Amino acid sequence: MKVLIIGSGGREHALAWKIKKSKKLKKLYCAPGNGGTHAIATNVPIKADDLDALSKFCTDEKIDLTIVGPEVPLALGIVDLFQSKGLRVFGPTKEAARLESSKIFTKELCEKKNIPTAWFKTFTDAEKAKGFVRSKGAPIVIKADGLAAGKGVIIANSEKEAFNAIDNILLKKAFGSSGDKIVVEECLEGEEASIIVISDGENIAPLASSQDHKRIFDDDKGPNTGGMGAYSPAPIVTDQVFNATLSKIIKPAIDGMRERGVPHKGVLYAGVMITKEGPKLLEFNVRFGDPETQAILPRLNSDLLELIELSIDGALKNRNFNWSKKDCVCVVMASGGYPGKYEKGKEISGLENAEELKDILIFHAGTEFKKEKIITTGGRVLNVVGLGDGIKDAIDKTYDACKAISFDSMHYRKDIGKKALQKTEVKNEV
Repeated sequence: MKVLIIGSGGREHALAWKIKKSKKLKKLYCAPGNGGTHAIATNVPIKADDLDALSKFCTDEKIDLTIVGPEVPLALGIVDLFQSKGLRVFGPTKEAARLESSKIFTKELCEKKNIPTAWFKTFTDAEKAKGFVRSKGAPIVIKADGLAAGKGVIIANSEKEAFNAIDNILLKKAFGSSGDKIVVEECLEGEEASIIVISDGENIAPLASSQDHKRIFDDDKGPNTGGMGAYSPAPIVTDQVFNATLSKIIKPAIDGMRERGVPHKGVLYAGVMITKEGPKLLEFNVRFGDPETQAILPRLNSDLLELIELSIDGALKNRNFNWSKKDCVCVVMASGGYPGKYEKGKEISGLENAEELKDILIFHAGTEFKKEKIITTGGRVLNVVGLGDGIKDAIDKTYDACKAISFDSMHYRKDIGKKALQKTEVKNEV
């Protein structure tokens, strides 16, 4: 098979690495790819949101299957376009992708299907939104309705912070048209986790649990980012929590979309808060998580390409993944200044030394291969991934590899996996 992976981040490099292992694969392309995919696939200089150029490339090159990595082309309707041209593509249609592209759409589906989530109210008027905040108090959560690159959610610990968030989104248009509407909702207490499934529109095959780290600094401090690291499995996700998330959150959403005449085929990712009352939905994403995918796929023994085809064909019933028992940790190395302004064009050194270490993988994100060198091109630059016998072993290996890599002004969190380690230690003591 000739396969195209759309996107340029660490998630897409991880997908390319995994798809490359499939016996079904003949030729692999990435559009636009990055400095890491350059080594295992043919990079194609087409942006992920240039739908017409992508469809023309797939038609001209007779691509057998396209896998869409990021959310933007899905929200723009790339699956609808490809299907209209007879091209085989993995991902939800534009209407199904509203589960991610509109938080209001998702909240309304939760109401209809009794999916546990935070109480909420939607607004287009800033003063009315502020009045609602006054009536509820803080902490409270303000969300832009549309896509905002993982940065459209503000957890306000005071009314002042909430008012500033409301003004920034609705009045100052910090996220453009994605902020024409906002959701003001309850600030749930508990611990977050990610549970991702592949769906064929009716049946689901769940991936292993994982936990993301959104805040830029250690101990979950500072502003939200696209994700600074992840690990899998997540000890907080017990069998009870996992099964409750599938039966009370994910399956009702899949059923609800099918009942609307919009079957959700592809990935459905539930970001959940594990509360005293059980898991509650924070948000849905309609694509593989980033950086969760980088921590999940190295543990997957099954042929991902085969399962993706079963999803497209509506044949996932009674199909499951086979998993390694090893733990996996992913640490994101970022450019100085991220998630704010940052410089590009920094040469990266030490990659070969890191990759030579046992059980280490390096998935590139914001990089480019230029004049025989790897240079930085983005905010999140590299994903350093380590496999270990237990979470401590995985953490130690990953951070040893981090120490081998350097570029000007780089920074990364030093506590990825700490929560899992603490839970494992408590469990062992009991």
